[in-house]
Order: sequence, then structure tokens, then C-alpha cells
Amino acid sequence: MKYFCNLGFALVATFTAGAAGAEELTGTLKNIKDTGSITLGYRDFSIPFSYLDDNQKPIGFAMDICYKVIDALKKDLKLDKLEVKLNPVTAATRIPLLANGTIDLECGSTTNNAERQKQVWFTNTHFLTASRYLTKKSSGIKSIDDLKGKAIVSAAGSTNVKQLIEANLTRHLGATIIQAKDHAEAFLMVETDRAVAYVMDDVLLAGLIATSKSPSDYVISSDAFSKPEPYGIMLRRDDVPFKKVVDAATAELYTSGEGQRLYDKWFTQNIPPKGLNFNTPISTELKHEFAKPSDSPNPDDYK
Repeated sequence: MKYFCNLGFALVATFTAGAAGAEELTGTLKNIKDTGSITLGYRDFSIPFSYLDDNQKPIGFAMDICYKVIDALKKDLKLDKLEVKLNPVTAATRIPLLANGTIDLECGSTTNNAERQKQVWFTNTHFLTASRYLTKKSSGIKSIDDLKGKAIVSAAGSTNVKQLIEANLTRHLGATIIQAKDHAEAFLMVETDRAVAYVMDDVLLAGLIATSKSPSDYVISSDAFSKPEPYGIMLRRDDVPFKKVVDAATAELYTSGEGQRLYDKWFTQNIPPKGLNFNTPISTELKHEFAKPSDSPNPDDYK
């Protein structure tokens, strides 16, 4: 009788432990486990982070990172397979769709800043952008100081033009600042020598060079008009268990060296569908970030 009682207690304990283990899953992890699916938010034209190929399939640097996270989730949740659903998002819809549960991860080029962290969370930084300038190699411009007395263009209404105006004053450049209506007009001004440089986010400048008639004619400065601004994969705020898994997956990816290999794939090699090449080697700041992953929104942490 004592044996059967002990056996009964053991079975109850085992069942209770199993139930408790199941109850440990909450939020996004529980939903993924219960439904056997996860939904990724993607951008349709955020090259090379997240965009559509010729078959209208979302591809890109951020998409590759998200698929690595999915591999980690399958392992963590002990799932043989995990259905991946894809949902397009825009700059205006990405945060609301994440908050209301339509998407579970936003795989794109979203800046991680303190204001956004009031609404969402980010995993470890996968890219650092900054306000730099594009110029012709033949111009001889090597630094911001070389822009003294020159005509410089930037996009009207952008933070970049504000940074340029401030630098013009504080560094006594005496430059003539031209405000273009869009990227195309600004690039044309450099192309036709009406301006020696175009100030904008460096990754956008790289895209303009890649799609230009003569990409080898242009170069992006190493000098910057701003501090580094981190891009991160977005996830829902206050979901600690899910963030723990995602953070661990991205940290392992970046510190293993595979993160840089993925970076090189999308930023230094020809990419589909048109064989564009951004010719943008990984920066020293991003190398440091990959070595010691961080989800900090503070630009000073990446200098």
C-alpha cells in the first residue's frame, strides 16, 4: 500500500510539474506554440534589409536575421516545424500591427530610439546608420573640412539638412547649402556638378550609388554629421520571455561571425533581382556591436 501511495504521489508530482512547465509559456511564445505559426512583418522596398524579389517574395538582410530567430524558436519550443506567415507593413503601420498582435516580429530597417521604446521593444542592433555625404571620387573631397566654401545639397525637411546647417555654423564651413525636394534631385545635382556633396543617411546614399549610371564614380564619406543610429528587429513591449529567446538568437548569430557573413552577402555582393551591389563594407562601429551585442537606443553607446 505504501508503495502504491508513493507511486501515486510521484505520478501527481510528475503531472503537476508538466502542467507547470506548460503554464510557463506566456505571451508570444505561448501563441507560437499553440498555433504552430509566427507572423513576420516585412517592408516591400527597404533594400537591402527587407524587400520583394522578382517572385514577390520578401528577402533581405533583416529577413535572413528573422529566419535565424525562427530556427532558435523551433529549438526552444521543441517544434518539428513552424509555419511562417508574412504580412507587409509600412512606416505608418509597423508599430500598430505589432502592438495589436497582427505581426510578431518586424523585419526591416527601423531605428531603435528612446521614443519608440515607449511603445515597442527591439532586439540586438543589426545595423548602424549615420548622416554622411556622397561625393564624386574625382572631387578630391576627403573630409567634412574639405567642404569649406563648397555647394552642398541635402533633402528639404530632413534631419540631415538640419545637421548640415548646424555643422556649417559650428565648423565655420562657409558652405552654400541647397535643399532638394527628394533623393533623385539631390543626386542629380552632384552628378551634374551643381553640388560637390549630398548629405543623407549613409545606407540611402549607398542605394543611390548602386542604382546610378556609374557606381564606381562615387564614394561615401567616413566622416559623419551625426552619431550612429541603430536599426533593430522590433517585437512587442513587455514580453520578457519572448525577448529573451530573440536576444539570445541574435547575439549568437552576431558573435559567431555569421552575422558579418550575412552583412557581406547583402552589402558587399551583388543582390537580387538586378545584381545591385551596395559596396559598403561593415563599419568599425558595427563590428564592435556584433562582438558585444546591444539593444541600446542611445547613439553614444555605439561610438
